[in-house]
Amino acid sequence: MQEERGVVLDASALLAYLNEETGRDAVAPVVPKAIISTVNWVEVVQKLLARGIVYVPVKDALVGAGLEILPFTASEAEVAAELEAQTKPLGLSLGDRACLALARRLGVPVLTTDRIWGQLTLPVTVQVIR
Repeated sequence: MQEERGVVLDASALLAYLNEETGRDAVAPVVPKAIISTVNWVEVVQKLLARGIVYVPVKDALVGAGLEILPFTASEAEVAAELEAQTKPLGLSLGDRACLALARRLGVPVLTTDRIWGQLTLPVTVQVIR
């Protein structure tokens, strides 16, 4: 039986944790029950590579700690597309909408460092961590 997952991480939240930035303390305790979409994982890997960091050991450590990286599904793609009209005025990206779609599907909160998400009125709980 799979352990219940408790939170979806936006790429910005996971990067705050990895880079030991403000907001890290909110992410650290939830990593064992956290989920990230493969779309947001792309963003994390890109940032690590840009800094010259080999991401495989980072991934192994995160997954070993409990982080689950879930594939972006067709139904999440459709929800992300539907969210575009509502989120475009706030400047949310496809990655942002993928994160929100995953949290909505799973019925769990999402953690982000993007303050603008606090203005969203969606059936998803958003916790801005800095």
